[in-house]
Amino acid sequence: MRKCQELLACEECDALYTRVDLKAGEAVCCSRCGARLEKEEGGGFFKMLPLTLACLILFVIANIFPIVEIELQGMTSQATLLKAVHMLYLDDRDLVAVLVLLTTFLLPLGQLLILFYLLLPLKGGSDRPYFAGLLRFMQMLRPWGMIEVFLLGILVALVKLSNMVTVIPDIALYAFGALTVLLVIVVSFNLRYFWDMYAGNAQTDEVVS
Repeated sequence: MRKCQELLACEECDALYTRVDLKAGEAVCCSRCGARLEKEEGGGFFKMLPLTLACLILFVIANIFPIVEIELQGMTSQATLLKAVHMLYLDDRDLVAVLVLLTTFLLPLGQLLILFYLLLPLKGGSDRPYFAGLLRFMQMLRPWGMIEVFLLGILVALVKLSNMVTVIPDIALYAFGALTVLLVIVVSFNLRYFWDMYAGNAQTDEVVS
């Protein structure tokens, strides 16, 4: 039986190419628009679980502990992300509060939890409930995580407030900084490896049955 060629579509211009096997570190780009089609991570799949776990730990630290401590005329106030969302809600800025809660807390947390769940079964992925559905959902969530935008907004606000009050960075601010760096690595991971694993296990199940 003749083996069907596997096709690869450019996400930018929809050009189709025949997929070729790559060596570790090699990448292929679209000849039409120059966008990167895929890159061989070279075992990066197996490094994603500890990175994802580190992201979850940093995420908890960033949201439990205060981001900054503000001191003015002997009075101090500490702020956390969830406290800031609560204050926006009390200030009748419901839409802004919901957007901040979704883009900086719920959606990034959901993406990390799904990724951690999918990475746990490195073998037998097709046996995991809702494997394909969760993978599609995580891919849909990717553009909506905006922790880096939130961190940039915090830094701009701290620079402006530093002329009026004493601003003391707290542990959560450093956790957000480290989380932003790790998320760049985690979120940019090629989800094709999950689909390949899923498809391979599905074929194996068909052969066994």
